[in-house]
Amino acid sequence: MTMHGPIDTTGPAAVAGAAEPASAPLAPRGEAAGRDEPPFVNRRDPARRLGPDGRPAVSRRAPKWQDVPDEQWNDWRWQLSHRVNDLAEFEEILELTDDEREGLSAPDKFRVDITPYFVSLIDPKDPNDPIRRQVIPTGRELRAYTGMMEDSLAEDRHSPVPGLVHRYPDRVLMLVTTQCASYCRYCTRSRIVGDPTQNFNRREHEAQLDYIRRTPQIRDVLISGGDALTLAPRLLESVIRGLREIPHVEIIRIGTRVPVFLPQRVDDELCEMLERYHPIWMNIHVNHPNEITPELARACDKLSRAGIPLGNQSVLLAGINDCVHVMRELVQRLVEIRVRPYYIYQCDLVEGAGHFRTPVGKGLEIIEGLRGHTSGFAVPTYVIDAPGGGGKIPVMPNYLISYSDHKVVLRNYEGFITTYEEPIEYTPHDRASCAYCQHPRPEPGQEGITGLLDGRRMWIEPAGFQELHARGATAPHRLQDPSKWIPYGVGAIEGSAAPPRPALPGGGAPDPEGSAPDPGGSAPDPEGSAPDPGAERPGAATEPARPTPASAVGYGPGEEPRPPEGAPTATANHELL
Repeated sequence: MTMHGPIDTTGPAAVAGAAEPASAPLAPRGEAAGRDEPPFVNRRDPARRLGPDGRPAVSRRAPKWQDVPDEQWNDWRWQLSHRVNDLAEFEEILELTDDEREGLSAPDKFRVDITPYFVSLIDPKDPNDPIRRQVIPTGRELRAYTGMMEDSLAEDRHSPVPGLVHRYPDRVLMLVTTQCASYCRYCTRSRIVGDPTQNFNRREHEAQLDYIRRTPQIRDVLISGGDALTLAPRLLESVIRGLREIPHVEIIRIGTRVPVFLPQRVDDELCEMLERYHPIWMNIHVNHPNEITPELARACDKLSRAGIPLGNQSVLLAGINDCVHVMRELVQRLVEIRVRPYYIYQCDLVEGAGHFRTPVGKGLEIIEGLRGHTSGFAVPTYVIDAPGGGGKIPVMPNYLISYSDHKVVLRNYEGFITTYEEPIEYTPHDRASCAYCQHPRPEPGQEGITGLLDGRRMWIEPAGFQELHARGATAPHRLQDPSKWIPYGVGAIEGSAAPPRPALPGGGAPDPEGSAPDPGGSAPDPEGSAPDPGAERPGAATEPARPTPASAVGYGPGEEPRPPEGAPTATANHELL
């Protein structure tokens, strides 16, 4: 068995030798079929990379485990049962600093457990090793900092049942365990993760599934934890099967770091089980190129061959990957193992993570150094997961320099400035004939900015806005008629939409006396009596029927439907436009 560090496997020696026996060569085609040629060997595929001895490349092992038989070392259950969590045991493997000893000795520290495989990737002599800093506690993580919270993303606040977070309109986060293969020091769920007393049981799994069954707007479920791939195989399958039996659940996603911490877990049995419940997507979590080993490449290859699309989520961490060149190497190595970079997260305001945080400007600098400088599909989205529970907010450099009613001024990654000429005439999409527009997927209460653009609302109010501007008044006065601030043709915020104004007859002109037409469309009674609502004025256009109030048909405030395409949508001087 040949062992070496994760970076050494990319050199010329790592790709020398014959093909791995388990990898069948490509069959020759065409004229080459009759030739006596050697089989093609793909020397570019990281999953087929070989060591100098011609056997599949492997990462180094710490001396402590040099004599462990390969059969045990490659058994994921052995790896989990031999995790390192004790100060004395770490002293056998690493040259610890005083700061690390302080962190490992703290009685109230976040849980420490590291698989033998992953701790072996650490340079024992380098206190700034990027893998080491992610998993070895230090005294610095015990210090408070401004803004830190136990649950900075308010996940437990947006949780209708324990472990289920419903923040976005059509998808939910399903936490199925609090256990992980190893524990990241910046964990956003350190409030529960690693604590066996907070673990989720089958009864709570069923409550989560029941909520999803009762909520047909949910089409996408993200399974996370903890790490679902640490569950017993039968329990994991029961959760996935329970989701797949719900007709309106279209996509199942799994967020996991097991392929990174414990690639031995990705075996044929797991891949065959997952393959039965497609469509399944998976996001892994790699922060530094040193984590991309031959073992991870082979695990990702197995998952890809099982038909599972793979993405990666990284966290921007000070002193670990807050560097354009490190991140560029990372994303390029990821796409080489068929993993698409998905997100770079700004580090959350979670307890224990203060020393990992960077300025947001560092993330923008990294995106600036990726966009245009490497393949577009290798550029992740940089996001801030909003403190307080607002969800992911994308942040990127500004490429729009200026614009007018006919021209947009843009710049590219090189600083090249150009213009795009806008069309003077534009025939927009016909919503009236579009089946998708007529039957949109409901997002009650969460339309947000797209609701403004679609005309379902005209403004969004902060909580308590109306109460604040009432300035202590307990009842409306005579000038405060709610119909005054309900925009015609746009969803209302309160009350019901005002009735449409009557159209002027063809060739009609304003009243020569300059008086405004009666909003109801009937002429004033010379005797001063109330007009007959059923009478028509000779020669005048018939008044359109008043619409049914929104409250009568079940529309919430601000959710009234748009008028038909081409219908009047505004008034000027009491005339329809």
